[in-house]
Amino acid sequence: MSVTLMMIDRPTVMKFGGTSVEDADAFARVARIVRAHESERPVVVVSAMSRVTDALLAAVQKAADGSAAQAASALEEHFARHFSVARALLTTDSPAIITTIETSRREITELLQTVASGRVSRPLLQDVIVSYGERLSAMLLAGVLRENGLAARYTDARRCIVTNDEHGCATPILETTGRRTRAELQHLVEDGEVPVLGGFIGVNASGETTTLGRGGSDYTAALVGVALMAREIQIWTDVSGVLTADPRIVETACTVSRLSYAEAAELSYFGAKVIHPKTIQPAVEEQIPVRICNSRAPEAAGTLICAESEATPHTVKAIAHKTGVTILQITSLRRLGAHGFLRALFEIFERHHTIVDIVAISEVSVSLSLNDVGSQPSIVKELQQIGAVEIKSNCALVCIVGAGLRDAAGVVARVFSAIGEVPISLISQGASSLNLTFVVDESLAREVIKRLHATFFEGPQAQDAKIEDDSHKFYAKV
Repeated sequence: MSVTLMMIDRPTVMKFGGTSVEDADAFARVARIVRAHESERPVVVVSAMSRVTDALLAAVQKAADGSAAQAASALEEHFARHFSVARALLTTDSPAIITTIETSRREITELLQTVASGRVSRPLLQDVIVSYGERLSAMLLAGVLRENGLAARYTDARRCIVTNDEHGCATPILETTGRRTRAELQHLVEDGEVPVLGGFIGVNASGETTTLGRGGSDYTAALVGVALMAREIQIWTDVSGVLTADPRIVETACTVSRLSYAEAAELSYFGAKVIHPKTIQPAVEEQIPVRICNSRAPEAAGTLICAESEATPHTVKAIAHKTGVTILQITSLRRLGAHGFLRALFEIFERHHTIVDIVAISEVSVSLSLNDVGSQPSIVKELQQIGAVEIKSNCALVCIVGAGLRDAAGVVARVFSAIGEVPISLISQGASSLNLTFVVDESLAREVIKRLHATFFEGPQAQDAKIEDDSHKFYAKV
């Protein structure tokens, strides 16, 4: 069998986020998208409807505070949204799914009362309650897909994703998850059915419901994709892929057509929130391409994330940033060169579970950036035992990302020419060939990002090297 035929034979995993299923119109759009990809043997992973997970978490907290009735009442508007989708889009399946929603509402009310009683572990109950968001969303979507002529079948993700016992942020057990996922889904795909399962949820060895934490639905899609050796994993959201800069700052930001896994991880770490690198790690290890798509504009170009980057004339792929950054400078004329000084320094951050973004070392001082300000006073108190500490708050970290950036001639000069007279607190280049990172005052960050974007992506010079390329539009095959 040729490589092309093998790729066609493999399924496509399509994950839809909460904003992609926020109301009846959104569900209808998703149905059209999946129908358009029917020949690619789709497997669908879906999040809870937008705002539902937050509402369920808030209800658990309210019940724990002793207000179970108020907690249940606060969820009524979200049950109404589910009923609205069922009545607007379903005919044959409508009575059964409406009954399922009513049953779920009753069960959640009873579980909230149990939370209020304090008789059962709250983390366990919280995972069970929160899981209803994905389960209801998946059942609704399966019904809508059937209404649109697809042989869709709801599958409880807890029959596929097996995790450890850490409620709220469980870690999947990969071998067991892969085996169970294949057992549950492979035959459905081979029979021409479209499995639909909720993301974010799993089960531990004892059969208790667990959740996967931040980015959990993307993680589910990656795990399913690896188990089935998918040709591609698609993450459908409300933006057209990864952009060259934050569109709230740069209105002319355009889609990056192709990124390597490493470039995507750098952008995510330094502020681009489209995807969390941990969640696609299984796909990275098996070199399965991941595509970021816009469910509100399915014809728009998306971003393909794969093993190899795409060469661009100006090297720079995108600009990311973080605000709310604090710079600490620790000076110790007596101890900096002493054996064990740096170890003692970083052991302080380890004890406080605080992540340091960038570090610069001179002969007499160490400067570093962090954004966990909650533990800062206690960190500073410990740092003062080993040196004098200066603090600069309200900073922004700006990161320019592109493969081969360190070795590209002229790029650094263009960066600092664009920045001009703007004061820079901290610079980092060299630890990675993928990024150049520096820190400026937060009040100047927008202007800096606009200048950099204009230098690399706008104007006569940048137009010749524009990243967005029609050859990488969504419907092009990998």
